[in-house]
Amino acid sequence: MTTTAARRTATVTAPPPGTAPPPRSDVATHPGSGVEPHLDPNLTGRPDVRPASRRLGPGKRRRFAGLVGPAALILLWVVASATGLLDPRILSEPWTVVSTAGELIADGRLQENLAISAQRAGLGLFFGIVVGAVLAVLSGLSRVGESLIDGPVQIKRAIPGLALIPLLILWFGIDETMKVLTITLGVFVPIYLQTHAGLRGIDLRYVELAQTVGLSRAGFIRRVVLPGALPGFFLGLRFAVTGAWVSLVVVEQINSTSGIGYMMELARTYGQTNIIVLGLAVYGVLGLVSDAAVRLLERKALSWQRTLAG
Repeated sequence: MTTTAARRTATVTAPPPGTAPPPRSDVATHPGSGVEPHLDPNLTGRPDVRPASRRLGPGKRRRFAGLVGPAALILLWVVASATGLLDPRILSEPWTVVSTAGELIADGRLQENLAISAQRAGLGLFFGIVVGAVLAVLSGLSRVGESLIDGPVQIKRAIPGLALIPLLILWFGIDETMKVLTITLGVFVPIYLQTHAGLRGIDLRYVELAQTVGLSRAGFIRRVVLPGALPGFFLGLRFAVTGAWVSLVVVEQINSTSGIGYMMELARTYGQTNIIVLGLAVYGVLGLVSDAAVRLLERKALSWQRTLAG
């Protein structure tokens, strides 16, 4: 009786001769497997296995995707000015700003002031990177260094760098030293914080491995510490570049005789909104270009690291 029932069941469940076997279901579909099967568009019954992250992520980075937002703002500005929704006494028309830029370029004033501003920002950024990176390494690799350095840096973090300008003027006057030092103070804090966090975030297994293979102190720093701290350093560098331009805007409007900020302050005196808007546009372009340069450098230096940023 049992044998007969088993044969009947086998007869019912067995596929007819010549029929293709059903697709296998042993493909990992549980959460965390990294793949998700779904039927092929041609309905062949074979699963199309692709990494889930390629469908769940933001997608491939477009070449000029970063320009979409600024272009939309400019288009909105053009439309608002052309339709009269924006009073030119409040904000100059785009074509007026472009015309003003052409006049300033023709007589050389824009290039001269731009070069001076770039020099100030570059010096402040350089000194800020050096100070922030050195302090981060000393604090990140030594408990004694952390005890001596981290506390004062955290206090400086709570005090805006621009709040120190009156004191810096009393100490150094209103010359270039005060301006570069103000930019430096706005740069070194994010460099220190992010680099220090990167150092402290290095996996202890790498430290134990370095001890096991007998790496020297210099080899440990070169092969473990520096690669582990680079992601944090580049993140801090992006914040630092922004901080450099923000500090520059302020210091150039304090009794300066040159620079983009000086042009804007002089234009404010005479109510020339076209020059003020041009100065803001220059600062914005400088910020975008410098941030794009840091991103490019980061992708080259961290080519081994794959993230959603692409």
